[in-house]
Amino acid sequence: MSEHDIEVAIEKAIAFFERGEQVASTDNFDYAIEMYLEGIKRAPDALELGHIPLRRVALIRQGKGGKKPSMLERIKKRNAKDPLEELINAEGLLAKDPDNLAYAQDMLKAAVKGGWNRTAGWIADLVFSAIRNQDKPDISELQFLKDVYEKLQKFDLAVAAAMLAAAADPDNGALADEVKNVSARAAMFKGKYDQGKDFSGSIKDKESQELLHSQDAVVKTDDYKAKSVALARKKLAEEPNSYVNRIKLCDALVELGSDESYNEAVSMLKKYYRDTKDFAYRRYLGEIEIKYHRRKLALARQSYSGNTGNEELKKAIMQMTAKLNKLEFDHFELCVRNYPTDMKFKYELALRYLLRRDFDKAIPLFQDARKEPRLKIFAMNKLGICFFHKAWYDDAIDIFNEAIDSYEIDDNDIAKELRYNLARSLEESKKHKEALEIFRKLAQIDYEYKDVRQRIDALRKEQ
Repeated sequence: MSEHDIEVAIEKAIAFFERGEQVASTDNFDYAIEMYLEGIKRAPDALELGHIPLRRVALIRQGKGGKKPSMLERIKKRNAKDPLEELINAEGLLAKDPDNLAYAQDMLKAAVKGGWNRTAGWIADLVFSAIRNQDKPDISELQFLKDVYEKLQKFDLAVAAAMLAAAADPDNGALADEVKNVSARAAMFKGKYDQGKDFSGSIKDKESQELLHSQDAVVKTDDYKAKSVALARKKLAEEPNSYVNRIKLCDALVELGSDESYNEAVSMLKKYYRDTKDFAYRRYLGEIEIKYHRRKLALARQSYSGNTGNEELKKAIMQMTAKLNKLEFDHFELCVRNYPTDMKFKYELALRYLLRRDFDKAIPLFQDARKEPRLKIFAMNKLGICFFHKAWYDDAIDIFNEAIDSYEIDDNDIAKELRYNLARSLEESKKHKEALEIFRKLAQIDYEYKDVRQRIDALRKEQ
């Protein structure tokens, strides 16, 4: 494309982005998503004016009860002729199902193929954040992230991804060696990011352009965060009743990171909820409260790890943990009440009941959550655990067998856990021969898995 053609494409992209923001402020979220995607087609690496605002609209839409993409939408978006179409298809699905990690991973792969590095770095961070929160992260995904971060010259994150992969399989020498190799390449890296002309150089809006350049760093500076708050305040003053602008300001305040800014965001959300009775405000309030207290608890635990003799800090951590558990339980209970068809909230609430050992309340929620394809196997596993703890071993066996039959993979962590739980249920129901057989098969896949060796030895002695 000629320089003139690029300028025209950018002008058109900005027009679509502005239209998307306008219609989002009227809660016409699906049309807003279409407008943002049209803009991104013309400027695929428009991160701050395209992808990030679209992500915010997607989360707001989700909070207002927006539906996930239909089966027909998913089928239509399967076949793409080039990386740009792959990117648009994946981002369109992600916008309507913001928690779907598979859509985010597809979007990342498309961004890498297309060479849209700023977008790739941003979506990689979202994917990495989601994987970090998993109990058992997928090693292959972490290795892909490590390669992406190296390509983007984000070596600190490449090392972090490699270390997490090695921690997920501590007996794998190749993964341990890769941590050393990536660390060595990181130490040798002395250059800086290329500063070629890109989309940001043609944006006319001065305030937005300043924010664009300041976001090039991996970590946002305090100056950038303060500017984000100031810009968000200005937009809210222009349209004070806009839900989108209200949430943007709260986002910016939380991102600022101080207790004062967090408390301001909390006060604003409480007022908006009190005035409008719109539960989307209450849901967002719960999410930032949980995030804030998780961060404080993590910092306290980090301090305690270096000073385990501090009994006062230990007591404070116990109190913080109890407060966080209550916040999470109350939040998901409210979400289930207000979004009764959203299985994700039922699953999260069921997990909290399981932790409280209130199995009778957890079971029907897990039974509902298993209807959601993305949650099916996880919900069935937890459902079987509930039956196991109630000593309903035959019911647990049925559930674990059904989950194993439904799950196509035989040797990953989920498959191993299902088989272990089935064997334990068989063991407790005195079906020792069947339990031994499953423990044996599990040991053949992973000899060091949990206490499988000891249980095999004990069952063989008994026989």
